[in-house]
Amino acid sequence: MNDMTIEPGTALTAPFIRQMVVQLRAMDSYGTYDNWSDEKVLDPMILTKERRREIPVIGDPDEVVVARIKAYYNAIAVRVEQESGLMAVPMINLSHEGFGRALVMVGKLVVIDKSLRDVHRFGFDTVEKLDTEAEKLVARALTTIEKYRAAAED
Repeated sequence: MNDMTIEPGTALTAPFIRQMVVQLRAMDSYGTYDNWSDEKVLDPMILTKERRREIPVIGDPDEVVVARIKAYYNAIAVRVEQESGLMAVPMINLSHEGFGRALVMVGKLVVIDKSLRDVHRFGFDTVEKLDTEAEKLVARALTTIEKYRAAAED
């Protein structure tokens, strides 16, 4: 990736963004991110139009991209759990070509069901867009939990 797209000092205090940084740092088993700023850790999640143009339209996701997708849905599951008080579990199934599905389960209830395609180009235009899209999913999940509480608690 080119230069960082997140300006130092950008407000990274939103609950989802904080959790996203936690999840990305957690997948760093070699301590590479230990001395990195939160902006630098989060930077690969941001795909500006210029960065997106550098990625081929057709391609297979590498393990780093798949790890980022898992971190994203893990962060969403944590936010659902924080807001609902019920354990949320993400499940991701991807083909080697980058197509699949992401689910978040609470009890016996599927609260998020997203089709995934072209995941080798997974990312968001800005940090704000990353936060907005994730919090929309969290809000919809919470609405589903309230509607079907018995299944969520089962």
